[in-house]
Amino acid sequence: MKRLAAAAFTLASLALPLKAAELKDMVTDFTLSNGMEVVVIEDHRAPVVVHMVWYRAGAADETPGVSGVAHFLEHLLFKGTDKLAPGEFSKTVADNGGTDNAFTTHDYTGYFQRVAADRLELMMEMESDRMVNLNLTEDAIATEREVIIEERNQRTENNAGALYNEQARAAQYLNHRYGVPVIGWKHEMETLSRGDAVEFYQRYYTPNNAVLVVAGDVTPDEVKTLAEKYYGAIPPNLSLPERSRPQEPPQTAPRRLTFADPRVAQPYVSRSYLAPERDSGDQETAAALTMLAEILGGGQTSVLSEKLQFGNKKALYASAYYSGQSLDDTTFGIYIVPADGVSLEEGEAALDQAIAEFMEEGVDPEQLERIKMQLKAGQIYMRDDVDAIARQYGSALTQGLTVEDVQAWPDILAAVTEEDIMAAAREVFDPRKSVTGWLMTQEMTQ
Repeated sequence: MKRLAAAAFTLASLALPLKAAELKDMVTDFTLSNGMEVVVIEDHRAPVVVHMVWYRAGAADETPGVSGVAHFLEHLLFKGTDKLAPGEFSKTVADNGGTDNAFTTHDYTGYFQRVAADRLELMMEMESDRMVNLNLTEDAIATEREVIIEERNQRTENNAGALYNEQARAAQYLNHRYGVPVIGWKHEMETLSRGDAVEFYQRYYTPNNAVLVVAGDVTPDEVKTLAEKYYGAIPPNLSLPERSRPQEPPQTAPRRLTFADPRVAQPYVSRSYLAPERDSGDQETAAALTMLAEILGGGQTSVLSEKLQFGNKKALYASAYYSGQSLDDTTFGIYIVPADGVSLEEGEAALDQAIAEFMEEGVDPEQLERIKMQLKAGQIYMRDDVDAIARQYGSALTQGLTVEDVQAWPDILAAVTEEDIMAAAREVFDPRKSVTGWLMTQEMTQ
């Protein structure tokens, strides 16, 4: 349930970008001669800076047979270079009063530091160093491979809900690499080698496959001077492959799965539908689906909550989510946690009925206006979170969007009509593109 809840769209996530006019005053973007894209977000209210490097390479860019190598390499980048000893990177950041971390998804891998503004040059010096000078020993490979396997054991193998979500996603994507978990399949993780990591590193960790985002108490000129000095000196990979993944064939039949595990504390029903993602210059359908998810599942005043929790009392919880920002086709999902005494079969039927009633009744205009007003308020509050704005740009630019797309998004959301939402609902709720799953206790199968 934690993962499902985290996936659900909230008003806060809808409000990440500011209005286009406000963003244009804060944001400058340019490209270095070696192809590295740079975004500068000015915020001079505090003498701090966030420095991020994002690579257009994630788990979906791995070759078959080495699942988990993108995440594995993320760990290995902290193992040292020709200049820095293992662990020295993070120690240096901490010694300078900062924090650092990294993250891997299907579409990108990102590294960031938050430090005092006068430490920006040091961050660029270290980060550009590990873009090209990573030093991997066999001992480091063996040690870190055990670390990621233990991470999988803790987060996935010991979590029935995580195992269920992994199987449901694999059922949704039969051909696309989105069906492979970011952390990797365990049997492939166990054989990841130094050669696998070096191959991925040399192919994708190159300035012409990276986005630099610097946000905080900086000026564009200052960032450009430093970026040209440290990153601009790195030659591009002229043999960088085109970013093209195997796509899903037409999905023509509903798919179902059941997952039984005695550790399940709360059974539930989920359904996901293959859905279009946000595309550059064409974000209107994604905006309508974003609003649809909020209307159906955005809190206790949402359609599913009112019908299933407070109406017929079939659910302890019900919601919807849409993961719109994605390089390739994404998913729209709904789910229900049945109330005590309500079977999974009855819960699924109640969920189906609630969606059918919504399709008949349409969008409540007052609810839509409330969501839009709350979104406007969120845009104001967002000015206080420069880290989140920086992340919004980095993730967007590594998932096929542009600076202009990010800046246009709030206005596109605000322009969504009731008709747009219903048209998107009719398109996405296609049972042939669905995966319905039951997560249950072992006892329920007997």
